[in-house]
Amino acid sequence: MIRLLKPLEYYHKKYGTAFYGVQKLQMLLLKMRNRGQDGAGIATIKLNPKPGTRYISRKRSNAPNYLTDLFEMVWERLNAITPEQQNDPAWLKANMPYMGELLMGHLRYGTHGDNSIEFVHPFHRPNNWITRNLLLAGNFNMTNVDELFQELVDLGQYPKEKSDTVTVLEKMGHFLDDEVQRLHTWYKPDGYGNQEVNELIFENLDIQRLLRRACKKFDGGYVLGGLLGHGDAFFIRDPNGIRPAYWYMDDEVVVGASERPAIQSVFNVRFKDVKELKPGHGLVIKYNGKVEEVPFVEPREKRSCSFERIYFSRGNDRDIYLERKKLGEQLAKPVLQAVDFDFKNTVFSFIPNTAEAAFYGLVEGLDKELDKWKLEQIMALGKNSSKKAIAEILSQRTRNEKLVHKDDKQRTFIADKKIRNSMVNHVYDVTYGMCADDKDTLVLLDDSIVRGTTLRDSIVSITARLRPKRIIILSSAPQIRFPDCYGIDMSKMKDFVAFQALLQLLKENGKEKLLKETYQRCKQSEMLPVEAVQNEVIQLYDQFEYCQYSKKIAEIVKPKDLKPQLDVMYQTLDGLHSACPNDLGDWYFSGRYPTPGGNRVANRAFINFMEDKDERAY
Repeated sequence: MIRLLKPLEYYHKKYGTAFYGVQKLQMLLLKMRNRGQDGAGIATIKLNPKPGTRYISRKRSNAPNYLTDLFEMVWERLNAITPEQQNDPAWLKANMPYMGELLMGHLRYGTHGDNSIEFVHPFHRPNNWITRNLLLAGNFNMTNVDELFQELVDLGQYPKEKSDTVTVLEKMGHFLDDEVQRLHTWYKPDGYGNQEVNELIFENLDIQRLLRRACKKFDGGYVLGGLLGHGDAFFIRDPNGIRPAYWYMDDEVVVGASERPAIQSVFNVRFKDVKELKPGHGLVIKYNGKVEEVPFVEPREKRSCSFERIYFSRGNDRDIYLERKKLGEQLAKPVLQAVDFDFKNTVFSFIPNTAEAAFYGLVEGLDKELDKWKLEQIMALGKNSSKKAIAEILSQRTRNEKLVHKDDKQRTFIADKKIRNSMVNHVYDVTYGMCADDKDTLVLLDDSIVRGTTLRDSIVSITARLRPKRIIILSSAPQIRFPDCYGIDMSKMKDFVAFQALLQLLKENGKEKLLKETYQRCKQSEMLPVEAVQNEVIQLYDQFEYCQYSKKIAEIVKPKDLKPQLDVMYQTLDGLHSACPNDLGDWYFSGRYPTPGGNRVANRAFINFMEDKDERAY
């Protein structure tokens, strides 16, 4: 989100273009583009428009090259005019779309629903009253959509669909209407004309009050940006700070974004100048340019999503980069113990592309452990020390290689499942000749292991072609055991390889009856108030040691007829908290959900598994 604090003439004079806002918005979206996204959209609002003129512009794309397609459509309009018109800010604002002082863009990462244009942000709730127009975009999932939807129905509304997107938009819109009507009712009896009342609403619309009322019953992780037709704007974050949000302000602009480095790069500002939006707070920008960071809901324990740090973010944030390195470094000693400190016959590598930063940390950790080993070896020489013996010890190095390469995944459009799977298995390739046949151990670092299918169907099989004696897969994240319901698409219990390991361990140890007992407790919890619901599935995982799950997971992801020994090692929960001390949202690993609705989602996900329902639990 961008709010230009100066007239367009100012940017034209200082930066040589009146398109400053559109250019900055495009660059922000480019800097935040990441894997898995499937759509993009922008919206702009012009301040102080004349009645009868277009003051809201919106454009969205769900094309395969969505961002290029989006801005080609935008610039096609702006480039079609004469050079004289392009250099006339007043004419541009009066006649051309996207030339507003308020701008908002969004990259959609679809966790549910299809990829139709209807699901691409920003969303618009139009109204003929300028103060009731609402544009909304955000990163959010709500655990209590049913409850929020029913509230809208009880108010007399007929929402067009039952989704968190429509529900949030209509919830915000309802209270916006209510606040505008309240002010209109307040001022009208004093003899003001309708246009004068509008001006008073512009000035006195209490965005903080609006947000308090609209978001009161939200249960989920969210960062939302909103633009109102007359020029007010807000940028809000959930009370647990689950989703990331940052902002920057100077005398020219106010900027909000979900990633700090994007703001740093696009506006060329320092790390310390970009502020993190406080949990439960909103950045409120009035149409007159007044800016405040205000609370709109009672802040709770900060439980920022750690998986955002491990995996989902682009990772060029200073803190996230250092955290990923620390996650890798902490695995150095355990994996060296696993190979009996055999530096000579162990090759270390990583699975591209997101594990690269953690691998740098692993290498640093290995070097530190190697230095300790060298010192011990030299000290052990005692009287037998010699220049040659010491030189031989000092010559030891860790063998770090880029063994795995990721090729671009191509759509095959082949109906035959076997042929299609065979082609998908070749997403990865390897560097040949870096491994001694039947002698070396390969250690491969991954950022996380969710389902295990990529390991089994591609990575392990392809690296086995190097003919190692042993393969060890390291995960810089702990075991993913529980569904996420706040943004990352991990919603079905049966998909987790850790849960599959639990099922096998229960069966092998004669404890399968615990599944039915847990199911009954989960069903009973459906009758409780949401605040009283506990995560009943945690008790199942408590039946076995952490290492037992890792061993069983290795058996599950091991392809048939694999010759090398295969082991899987995970980051511990304590290790995660040590590396990410300020981001303690760990519910997918621990089952400790930050909101009441999270526990209900975990239980419902287990119920769905037991009832063989292939659907989300929220």
